[in-house]
Amino acid sequence: MQFFERHEGGERAVLLHVVSRQASRAEDLDEFRDLVDSAGASILDVCLASREAPDPRLYIGKGKAQELAEMVQRTEADLVVVNAQLSPSQERNLEKLLECRVLDRTGLILDIFSQRARSHEGKLQVELAQLKHLSTRLIRGWTHLDSQRGGAIGLRGPGETQLELDRRLIHDRIKQLQERIAKVRRQRLEGRKGRQRSEVPLVSLVGYTNAGKSTLFNALTSADTFAADQLFATLDTTLRRMELAPNQPLVLADTVGFIRHLPTELVTAFRSTLEETLEADLLIHVVDAASDERDRQMADVDVVLKEIGADRLPRLTVMNKIDQIDGRTPQIDYNEAGEIERVWVSAHTGAGIAELRQALLARLSPTRINVTVFLPATLGGVRARLIDEGSVCSEAWQDADGAAPGWQMQLRLTPARLSQWQKHHPELQAHQLSEAHELPS
Repeated sequence: MQFFERHEGGERAVLLHVVSRQASRAEDLDEFRDLVDSAGASILDVCLASREAPDPRLYIGKGKAQELAEMVQRTEADLVVVNAQLSPSQERNLEKLLECRVLDRTGLILDIFSQRARSHEGKLQVELAQLKHLSTRLIRGWTHLDSQRGGAIGLRGPGETQLELDRRLIHDRIKQLQERIAKVRRQRLEGRKGRQRSEVPLVSLVGYTNAGKSTLFNALTSADTFAADQLFATLDTTLRRMELAPNQPLVLADTVGFIRHLPTELVTAFRSTLEETLEADLLIHVVDAASDERDRQMADVDVVLKEIGADRLPRLTVMNKIDQIDGRTPQIDYNEAGEIERVWVSAHTGAGIAELRQALLARLSPTRINVTVFLPATLGGVRARLIDEGSVCSEAWQDADGAAPGWQMQLRLTPARLSQWQKHHPELQAHQLSEAHELPS
């Protein structure tokens, strides 16, 4: 087994940043530096490499790998961080050549998340993602894994290798974590049902990491959520009830920030947390308006929202940090249809918060519509939830010859909630009624 000594001053890192014609932007390197800094490592040097296709053995070419090895030796670094996703064999081969630990982009973000998780659910999700990532890298530098061992009472059978044992233990832990996360998810669902019954709208803050979501959350709710000028300052979803206006409450959710190439393991592990985004009546997309890369960051957020299935939800764009833009004042922008499209604010100074509240009032109109839907008998669970929410005005069972059995229902609910139901169940064909009327019993 390989052991690498750690410098007394902490992590001392050399960065490897590979560029190509498709990804040669300098801002990618700046963001990579910020990620490493957020993880708490000291950056000693940066090795730049140009390559169109990764080498299957070392990811980079032999010449560049030797240059990197000399840089590690010269700086006495104990860690090399690669701004790419490495295969287990590439990571293992680089560690053997460089004689120090190697961490890829996925491992780096997982490490940051493990430092920032505070809630019970967040810690469970981070551990789950880490174990899934580790399960593909068990053989890294572990020379003892090839040996056969006798049976250990209660742990393994005769002749099982250490590698098989470790894999089985990780598999068992993953299963246990998934069960515990499912339990937390059920508890979160019960809380969500309560909000839906009380007809309190849910507004979810989304955006690129470090766009100022937590600062805006604090400005709107007078909360004390941790906010800092660093990537992934907030990891756990935080919910706060606030009064938008007299008798106009809403629940505001602050969520984890997004980033380019967010590891699949994290998107999967945090799906239950991101369900607060999926169930929102309105998304507030917080944008760092002062950033030169704001358009690209907005596009990256769109990619993640589409990946988790939240791209069709109603959205209000908030251009934050106008205090860093000369001459920019608070403003509400309207589209050609006269609808509010974006609001310019500074969460740090409070400028534009009043305009944002005005925009939220306009977008979260409590107006409800009457619709009729046919609900197939196979969707009895959906019927129960609709009744539980208080959305059902009346219903009639239909079981005519030649027609599928089900319920003809009259619902009264917000357009946003109807859109959510149809998104999850496209077979619900709704017809809006001009005026309410009772269905035959």
